[in-house]
Amino acid sequence: MADERIRRQIALIAARLMYERHDKEYFTAKRKAARQLGLDYRFRPGDLPSNAEIREQIQALAQLYEGERRKEHLLEMRLAALRMMRRLAAFHPRLIGSVLTGHVRKGSDIDLHVFTNHVSAVTTVLDDERLRHSLERKRVIKHNEERVFTHVHVEDGPHTFELTVYDRDKVNYGFKSSITGTLIERASIAELEQLLAAEHPDVDLDDDAISMGDRDGPDDPFALYRWLLIPLEEVKQNPAYHPEGDALFHSLQVFELARQQVPWDEEFLLAALLHDVGKAIDRSDHVGAALEALRGAISKRTEFLIAHHMEAQQYQDGTLGHRARQRLRESEHFDDLMLLRELDSQGRRTGVRVCSVDEALDYLRTLSESNDEWQG
Repeated sequence: MADERIRRQIALIAARLMYERHDKEYFTAKRKAARQLGLDYRFRPGDLPSNAEIREQIQALAQLYEGERRKEHLLEMRLAALRMMRRLAAFHPRLIGSVLTGHVRKGSDIDLHVFTNHVSAVTTVLDDERLRHSLERKRVIKHNEERVFTHVHVEDGPHTFELTVYDRDKVNYGFKSSITGTLIERASIAELEQLLAAEHPDVDLDDDAISMGDRDGPDDPFALYRWLLIPLEEVKQNPAYHPEGDALFHSLQVFELARQQVPWDEEFLLAALLHDVGKAIDRSDHVGAALEALRGAISKRTEFLIAHHMEAQQYQDGTLGHRARQRLRESEHFDDLMLLRELDSQGRRTGVRVCSVDEALDYLRTLSESNDEWQG
């Protein structure tokens, strides 16, 4: 197996298998190539060509069969990546792999890393965009340690994406390449835009076919609020605690009660309306899901009220620990939090009249514009 001629043959066959999309994994392609040559597949990994050697052969095949069309194809895939990344901006997407490095081959997936503690938040965005997708959880054993990777496979026209989902706190974590053993090259939305502007200055990155709104979040936060509120109508709650019915009816009740109490307080009214939006994303941690979905679209005060509204219930019930109770009491927003808790408990009546989602958002939008004018 140490024969360099055989090593090159394995690399070429493996490259062809991957280029023609028979295999996606380097290791699997190497094994198949070795078997095609009649070699025992129980070999030492060091006797086989490296992933980098196979990638070089893939590039040679791509250049041979695609020629100049390959550059056009690469641009198309990078623009498709940018569109998807803008859709998923809330999850800090990073482009990796051959579409970034330029080693793309025909039919390649566009590989993205996304960062969230709630994969359902990502799939909800994909559902809203009406993109076909499927979830895969892959178990990998490496260095005698089992790891589970979560992948979301997405179809967007002629392009396919593989989103690998990592916890939010790993955004700045360094990932190593299985090909080179060095840190993976990654590009944020802004970095991909810079790359495209440098290599293709004639391409308009703000064209409607590419642009998906503000790069750091939604253009209109009220559109985000509406998008998060509407699914609550399908969230049925335990009648022992919520006899009023679905989570949207409850949220609108709490908003109406808050409007009666503090009709001028935009931040508090937003907390009252949005405190349960995470229930349509992740029922097991609706507070965390809500905060992630609303990141960058609400004030720190509104964020605090939503973040601690369940602790306020424990505080009221006497089940919250001493340190947590003290931490809440010391907050400048403690009185507001306890008011929200009171209204949350009151907003569970059946048969009451409430406004619609659009009426609530119109009221808040008008209030926001008035506050902006007053501050200006």
